[in-house]
Parts: sequence; C-alpha cells; structure tokens
Amino acid sequence: MKYILIFMLLLSTSISISAIDERLSADVYPVDDNRISDYISWIVPISFITYGVIGIESDDLKLFNSEIKEEVNEHIDEKFTIDDVSQYVPFSAVYVLNSLGIDGKHSLRDRTLILGTAYGIMGTSVLTLKHSITLKRPDGSTNNSFPSGHTATAFMGAEFLYQEFKHESIWFGIAGYTIAAGTGAFRMYNDRHWFTDVVAGAGFGILSTKLSYLLYEKKLRHITSFSISPYANDNKYGLSVTF
Repeated sequence: MKYILIFMLLLSTSISISAIDERLSADVYPVDDNRISDYISWIVPISFITYGVIGIESDDLKLFNSEIKEEVNEHIDEKFTIDDVSQYVPFSAVYVLNSLGIDGKHSLRDRTLILGTAYGIMGTSVLTLKHSITLKRPDGSTNNSFPSGHTATAFMGAEFLYQEFKHESIWFGIAGYTIAAGTGAFRMYNDRHWFTDVVAGAGFGILSTKLSYLLYEKKLRHITSFSISPYANDNKYGLSVTF
C-alpha cells in the first residue's frame, strides 16, 4: 500500500503549492480582482497530465504501473465502491457550506456557472481521450482506462472548493484534496485504473477548474443569463449548460 500513500502525498502537495504561490504573489505583485494569481500552481496539473501521457508509451512507467497493480492486488480483500460517491463530495461541499451560512467567493449564480464550465471542460477532454487512446483497464473490463474520470471529477471539485473558500481557511481546500486523492487511490485499489491514469485525471480535473475561473474573469462573468439542466440517455447522466 506504500504506493497509494505516495500517490496521496504527491497529489495533495498541489494545494500547498497553490497556497504558497498565492502568498508570494500577494507580497510581490499588486492585488487585482481581474487577475488570476498563482502562475506557479499551473505547473502542477500540467506536470500531472504530461506524466500520464508519457506513461502511455513509456516502458519504465508501464512497469511501474504493473508493480503498483501487483502490490495493491496483494492487499485487496474486498472492493469498496466508495469512489463512485466520493468523486462528487468536494464540489457538493461548496453548496453545503453555503447552506450552512459560510459564504464562498462568488454568488450562487456565478459559482454554478464556473462549476458548469469546469465540468464541461473536464468531461469533454476526458471522454475524448478515453475514446481516442483506448487503453485497457487493469481489470481488463474495457478499453477506456486513460484518464481516470472519477479522479478528474474529484480534483475538479477539490480545486473548486479551494478557490471558493480559501479566503475563509486553507483547510477547506486541504479537505477537498484529501478526498480527491482518496478517490484516486480507490480507483487503483478497485483495479479500475493504472497509476498514470489517476495522476493524469488529477491534472485534468485541476486544470479544468483553473481554466474555468480564467474564462469567468475574462468572459463568463459578463453573461446575463444561463441555465443548467440534468439529462439522462442510455444509462448516461450529466448536466446540460446553456448560455
């Protein structure tokens, strides 16, 4: 299980890097409401995605994936599908905290717009790659292993939670990232994803939220109306966003 612990530690550092860079930015640069800070933290998701992409063809990383799979399988007594639920916990927490009277950075309308945009970016990129790369899952069930959609959703929500409540306390973000890292770990524990799938999924999730906030600052906050509605089709569920 040591590889899972290493994974959780690795991914959880992203929240620390964001926080450190933001403090440095506040000291060195003037604060501007229209400015997306923490440029350094963008390196984290890009590095995760790069690692995952390289792992598709790298023999060394494939071997590392197999070693992790073997060690995890040695400790599996029973599968836990908690990751099917935990992926949604971080972004759901934003609305729960607001209902408890803890105000986020943006209004209900704006943060929902940001979340919907992030979900659209993440979902489009992840599903496109899953159907383009066709990497077989560790359990051999399907050929859509790369990247991990569950992990991407969890980290998208973790970054969303952090961005909305970092002015209140960094611990909201740490909690979100811990749950997200646990989601990724359970994807490996349940033999559904390779290590590189999970790392790349984390990168896509974080990057999607960061891009969404960037789009919001540049364009989306000027939108006068939008709607979000659920849809269900052939056992597939999601949200439809109309601007």
